Amino acid sequence: MRQTVDYLCRVVEDGTVPHQVITANPIMVMAALRDPQYMRMMKEAELIVPDGAGVVWASGYVGNPVAERVPGIDLLHELMREGEARGWRVYMVGATDEVIQAAADKLRQSYPGIALAGVRNGYFGDQEDAAVIEEIRAARPHILLVGRSADKQEPWIGKYKAQLGVPVMMGVGGSFDVLAGKLKRAPVLLQKLRLEWFYRLLQEPWRYKRMLELPKFALKVIREKENVQKP
Repeated sequence: MRQTVDYLCRVVEDGTVPHQVITANPIMVMAALRDPQYMRMMKEAELIVPDGAGVVWASGYVGNPVAERVPGIDLLHELMREGEARGWRVYMVGATDEVIQAAADKLRQSYPGIALAGVRNGYFGDQEDAAVIEEIRAARPHILLVGRSADKQEPWIGKYKAQLGVPVMMGVGGSFDVLAGKLKRAPVLLQKLRLEWFYRLLQEPWRYKRMLELPKFALKVIREKENVQKP
C-alpha cells in the first residue's frame, strides 16, 4: 500500500502522464481471459494493484507473491489523506445521484482539505461521453474516481484516459455505496480471513452469478501451474 501511495503521489505531482489504476480481482482476470479487448485494456493500464484476496492467493500459489492486498477503498482513503495535505482536486463519477452526493458529503466531512472539483452520477450513455469528458477536463482534477458497473468503469477509463488527461484515474466499484452508507464494509476479522467478498454477497445476494467466477478462477490458477510444471 505504501509503495502504491508514494508512487501515485509522484504521478500527481508530475502530472504529465495520465495513469489508469486498476484494483484487480479474480472476476476482472476471468473477464480478461474471455474478452481480448478487456485483456488489452488491462495490459495497457499504467498500474494494477492486487485488490481481491483471490489475486493475492494466486500470486503466492504460482510462486510470485505480492507483499499484501491493496484494497481499492483503502487506497481511496490513503489518496484522500495525501490529497488533503497537498490541496488536490478530486472528481467523482458514478452511482445514482443520491449515492454519489452522499459519498461526496462523506469525503467533504472526512477530508475538508480536499477540493471536490465535480460530482455526477454514472448513468450516461455513449452519446454523452464527450460532454462528460469535457466537464471533467474543465474541472482539472488531480484524481478521477469512477464508480460504475464492473463491465463499464475500467473500459471507460481505458478508452478515454488520454482525452481525460487526469494524472490518476481509478475505478472504485462499490466504494461510493460504502461511503454513502448504503453498504457496510466487512468487519476487520472477515477482511483478515479474506472473506470480504462473502460479506458483500450477504448484502447483495443478486451478485451470486458474478461470484461463481471465483471457483473457476481458482481452478484456472491450479491448472496453469500444473501445466507449467510439466516436463
